[in-house]
Amino acid sequence: MKSKRNYSGVVITIFSLILAFVFVIPLIWMVFVSLRHEGDIINNVLSWFKPPYSLMTYPKVLRTSGMTTWIFNSLFISVVSTIATVTVSSMAAYALSKVIKGKYNKYIMLFILFGLMLPGEATIIPLYQIIKNFNLLDSYAGIILPGLASPMAVIILKGFFDGVPSEILDSASIDGCGLFRSFTSIVLPLAKPALASIAILTFIGSWNNFLWPFLCVTSEKLYTIPLGIPIFNSNYTNGYVLPMTVNSIASIPVIIVFILFEKQIIKGVTMSGIKG
Repeated sequence: MKSKRNYSGVVITIFSLILAFVFVIPLIWMVFVSLRHEGDIINNVLSWFKPPYSLMTYPKVLRTSGMTTWIFNSLFISVVSTIATVTVSSMAAYALSKVIKGKYNKYIMLFILFGLMLPGEATIIPLYQIIKNFNLLDSYAGIILPGLASPMAVIILKGFFDGVPSEILDSASIDGCGLFRSFTSIVLPLAKPALASIAILTFIGSWNNFLWPFLCVTSEKLYTIPLGIPIFNSNYTNGYVLPMTVNSIASIPVIIVFILFEKQIIKGVTMSGIKG
């Protein structure tokens, strides 16, 4: 019985390594192509990986494109969106878990669950009309505000908050601790794993978001990386080196975030039930 378990473990490990290698191949190819000289003759697939290598395309891309502006916009929007989403979602989840009681709580949760059933594309036109009516098109606020309502974040956090014993909050209330103080001093510290997972997934989702900024932004000064890269690549349809250099630079922040917070990302994906 033990030998069978060991055999199945080896098979799973080998399969996982093969699958991981398949997913990593495009990244490896992208990095090696970005290190090539422009105009190099490529005779076969292995030619992409052979020296000589050069880093000169990286400063060239930063000089000739709006890459620095795109990175700043993406970082600013992602950081602000993450902080605001975590704040709004945690307050809503706390209210549903510990403040609002009775049948209305159930109806509100059903309303939030209905939000998960709607694809994001179905709400694009109403969101665009609302942002347009508030004169927020082509602005940071117009890009950030529609993403603050996160039904999944509220549901995950409510599940964590439900696990906090009400007796602790009642004791704190007797000692003169108000709702907000209980929320910040007792409930939030206990939910750090969930908050970290939601923050990381929100940051990555905001960083990679293309559709809404594409509709909302009209000026180049507000371009994010997902908007700027296709425009830059369209100018180099016959080349590979510069487009791959741009994509390599754009991937660096997300790769760093993944390496630093791998456990939290996996935990967040497990809790949210996201697969992909």
